[in-house]
Amino acid sequence: MTLTAAAGPKRASGAKAEPSPARRGKTLRWLLPLAPTLVLLAIFLVGPVGWSVYVAFTNETLTGSASVNARFIGLDNFSRLFDDEAFVSSLVRTLVFVLGSAVMGQNVLGMLIALLQRGKSRAVRGVVNGVVIAAWVMPEVVAAACWFSFLGDEGTVNSVFGIQQEWLVTSPLFAVILANVWRGTAFSMLVYSAALSEVPRDLLEAAKVDGASTTRTFFSVTLPLIRRSVLSNLMLTTLQTLASFGLIYALTGGGPGEASQTTPLYMYEQAFRYFEIGYGSAMALVMLVVGALFSLVYLRLIKVES
Repeated sequence: MTLTAAAGPKRASGAKAEPSPARRGKTLRWLLPLAPTLVLLAIFLVGPVGWSVYVAFTNETLTGSASVNARFIGLDNFSRLFDDEAFVSSLVRTLVFVLGSAVMGQNVLGMLIALLQRGKSRAVRGVVNGVVIAAWVMPEVVAAACWFSFLGDEGTVNSVFGIQQEWLVTSPLFAVILANVWRGTAFSMLVYSAALSEVPRDLLEAAKVDGASTTRTFFSVTLPLIRRSVLSNLMLTTLQTLASFGLIYALTGGGPGEASQTTPLYMYEQAFRYFEIGYGSAMALVMLVVGALFSLVYLRLIKVES
């Protein structure tokens, strides 16, 4: 009897080995506890996202014949988007809102408050943190009411400075940026406070002994050490601000006219006021791509730093 015959028929070249019963059992034991989570993710996350992607390529509406007999229209919604001047203008305002509110306002102010708190007593830090975090946990509608009382025609700002200026009419985009900075700075402050606590004190003292100024120490020692925290915070605040809706809607409603209408508000208007759910879903996909591009840039910078 030859060796080949004793070993049985050879497996066909290129055929994959069947997993052993023990391996299949191990895989099942690993998947079984995750099954409820996977089912919930499929129902409440993957399902709605998939439905939105599908609807973006149809002419579906919330009322009328297209609500029951929607048809596939390819890229028509997307070509319509970039011919829509109102959409392009809202996208520009959204980018200005994100840059002014998240990238510059919340990050710079959060870093400044975190730096000023270093070395202060626990009581001072507790008071400052309490005040800043109180604005963060405040509901958006309440925050909008506060800023309406500040910037209204008979608001606090006009009363204190003795002027008559309708800020929500003359500078509505600046007003919503200011309100969002005020409400969202707490998150950046907490991230930077945690990052600054990890900076070794001996490095800061060595820089001080070498005669470096406070500004030089920050840019040459502190900032390089916490750069990954800065980039992570920038990514999170950018994505959160891109989807900001409630505060703007409650404070200005996107007006006057379209002066403070960002893309989420324009998307809501098209989808739920004019019932064009397919067109609104196409805008949501574009916003998803914009958020993904921001994330890729930040992740690339974090990877380069690492």
